[in-house]
Amino acid sequence: MQLIAKQYYTPEEYLELEATAEYKSEYINGQIIHKAGASINHNRITGNFCATLNFAFRQQDKYEVFNSDMRLWIPQKLIYTYPDVIIIADEPEFFNNRTDTITNPQVIIEVLSKSTKSYDREDKFAAYRTIPTFQEYLLIDQNRIHVEQFFKTGKKRWTLCEYDAEDGNISLETIHFEIYLQDLYNKVKFELVQPETNG
Repeated sequence: MQLIAKQYYTPEEYLELEATAEYKSEYINGQIIHKAGASINHNRITGNFCATLNFAFRQQDKYEVFNSDMRLWIPQKLIYTYPDVIIIADEPEFFNNRTDTITNPQVIIEVLSKSTKSYDREDKFAAYRTIPTFQEYLLIDQNRIHVEQFFKTGKKRWTLCEYDAEDGNISLETIHFEIYLQDLYNKVKFELVQPETNG
């Protein structure tokens, strides 16, 4: 992520700039931050997850799935962001009647990158937890088979489950849905990490 030069923007200024911007940016408490382009593995994983979710929900109106083109507004933290995948229960609630900005996610899925994984696990998760409808969070590693699942069990209480190559499938806790890890990581190619050398 790359910060834009101006020191402070209002939310209104951000939305005006975003409407004509060539690339998406996030807004964090007055600052506009460019989003880097996603890797091919990132796109494969989000595509696999969205396709499986949409197939599972095809004959019911209870849930709707949105990809990273849908913006999320977090009012308590003054953040506009684009989660990789959002699941909404019932009807989407739009901020200020903007059909490009929602406020009521139930489940959020983020695919981790090296540059954002700490932010996704810590500050972003903390911001998401201020949303009343938010109940479940998945963090998916794109460089190995590994998924962290957080789900709400009470006021200020969250439980963590981890999944890796030895596990067959992931079941959501707040929605009747499961996905096999082999389907989630379908066509994903892991690169060998080269050891660092001196000199």
